Amino acid sequence: MTTISVRNNFPEIAAKLDRLPDSVANRAVARSLDASIKQGGTAMARQISQEFRIKVGDVKERLAFARASSKGQLKLQAILLATSMRKHRSMNLIHFVTNQPKRYKSGKLGQLKFQVKRSGGKKTIPGAFVATNQITGGTAVFIRKGKYRYPIKTLMTLDVPQMFNTKRINSVVRQVIIVKFRGNFKRELRSVLGGWAKR
Repeated sequence: MTTISVRNNFPEIAAKLDRLPDSVANRAVARSLDASIKQGGTAMARQISQEFRIKVGDVKERLAFARASSKGQLKLQAILLATSMRKHRSMNLIHFVTNQPKRYKSGKLGQLKFQVKRSGGKKTIPGAFVATNQITGGTAVFIRKGKYRYPIKTLMTLDVPQMFNTKRINSVVRQVIIVKFRGNFKRELRSVLGGWAKR
């Protein structure tokens, strides 16, 4: 998780905060953090989708936000996290299948092809096949553990949390949050000051 400190990363904003009442400063910072972290989430979804073969909407479904609070807290923070759809599970390869295997005249089914990264080539896993997952009810990619029909196991790969922690993606998103925070703070400070002055 990337940490951005208002005091350390924004000295010009920190100077303004020192001249403001705590109630005004905390409210402006909390609102700015919430807006910036949501914009960072959108940037994160786009960056992940650009590098991995997953839709922006599917990434957003796996991002979680913890809102900042301005109620008497000395330390304000907003958090952007990536979550797995299933606890302690990776993503099934079904999300990265690139073809519908053809069945040849001999009755043999062609191989499934996968592509996880957009820059990488397509790969095959001998014996992989698509079937209904009896636990979730959805389709998934399986492979047989032996030469018989059963037992079988699901084939898993990276989920969004692992994609989220890619150093290059994190650095880009961190910069987006820093840039957005400055503009958000100016806007939110004007709004909070306007309300405070009317009291």
